[in-house]
Amino acid sequence: QVQLVESGGGLVQAGGSLRLSCVASGTIFSIPSMGWYRQSLGKQRELVARITGGDRTNYADSVKGRFTISRDNAKNTVYLQMSSLKPEDTAVYYCSALVVTNRPLMDYWGKGTLVTVSS
Repeated sequence: QVQLVESGGGLVQAGGSLRLSCVASGTIFSIPSMGWYRQSLGKQRELVARITGGDRTNYADSVKGRFTISRDNAKNTVYLQMSSLKPEDTAVYYCSALVVTNRPLMDYWGKGTLVTVSS
């Protein structure tokens, strides 16, 4: 069983910064990619950023230049550094990881962490 636990969410003023962390634990052979998604009230979950084991990244257009995703492979951890936050960044942020275990390859999800940006 694989578990993802996010941390680092909270309340911040517009223009401020936050760093989210997500740690994967359990029976893990490798993690080809990890990422962050978000879902705000009344909207569908959307990709924020994703990173592969080779550090290839992709970002949603709405966060390019403001957010940076990174990972520590030794710690099975992915980070999301968020800067110049805007009220429209308010959402529950979910960590996702494509994990190779002793079971079929699949995406795992955390329970989410709330980010609230006040104007």
